[in-house]
Amino acid sequence: MGESAPASIPPTVPGTGTGGDGRAAVSEQQEPAAVLDGEERSGPAAVAGSGQTALELRGVTKHFPLRRRTTVALDNLDLTVEEGEFVSLLGPSGCGKSTVLRLLAGLEEPTSGEVSVHGRTPAALVGEHRLGVAFQQHALLPWASITDNVALPFRAAGRPVDHARIADLLRLTGLADFADARPRQLSGGMCQRAAIARALVLDPDVLLLDEPFGALDAVTRRRLNLELARIWSEQRITTLLVTHDVEEAVLLADRVVVLTGRPGRVRHEERIDLPRPRGGRLTREAEFRDVVDWLTTLLDDDLAGGGADTDGTARPDRGPLSRRAR
Repeated sequence: MGESAPASIPPTVPGTGTGGDGRAAVSEQQEPAAVLDGEERSGPAAVAGSGQTALELRGVTKHFPLRRRTTVALDNLDLTVEEGEFVSLLGPSGCGKSTVLRLLAGLEEPTSGEVSVHGRTPAALVGEHRLGVAFQQHALLPWASITDNVALPFRAAGRPVDHARIADLLRLTGLADFADARPRQLSGGMCQRAAIARALVLDPDVLLLDEPFGALDAVTRRRLNLELARIWSEQRITTLLVTHDVEEAVLLADRVVVLTGRPGRVRHEERIDLPRPRGGRLTREAEFRDVVDWLTTLLDDDLAGGGADTDGTARPDRGPLSRRAR
């Protein structure tokens, strides 16, 4: 990731280590296959949310002291996410993507500007356990079962453990048969699913995902992208995903926001008007490839030094998706 992120956010996601000893007694091939690679073209077009603002950064600038100088991570950034919308945040390494997520999670304060979640401070939502967060490292307790790991937010919040809710989420994430397993007995992908279940267990209003599959191999990552698409379709939680993977961003999101290189500003916003549910076949279709190629071009241009003044860049007319993009 371009910015460092802790392995946890208390109290929603407990973090006392990454867990496990690297062994995978259950391989990813033993997991149930994703079920979305079927009728992805039959669903309605993606809905961009309710029209009510859930997440907002207004004129946000963030400075970090670095020895004798100051690094400007974000500069006058404006970003909104509607209630019920899934937004992916793309940009080159070091552009401030994870800083945006940390600001919304209440882990950082802006140098200037305003950050709000449902019209309140992030700290207020964190205090009410209404923010779910999953980072690149799953941070499962190595000595605890998967069930106990998913139950931790209940205990951190001082609430009775809802075993029915945990069982439902383990079924939703394909882990029902591994409820009593320890993290070291599962593959990395299965541990990341458990981390997502833990982030969802208190039924949060907002889900923040910081490269949750970034450390996984390409095959496992693709499978979990499809699993996350299925889970989100059932939960419909306001979600912000930070990722470096353009295909992942397009597959999952209602809207993709591209940041410039440091300091991060919004360079381009792309509405993804592709049908849901979305499955594996969609990634091979011309409409999907068109938007992936366009966003990749924007990122490549930024790396080449050509993206400083391109906020609101209009995509050339290169096919059906380009005519729908806005």
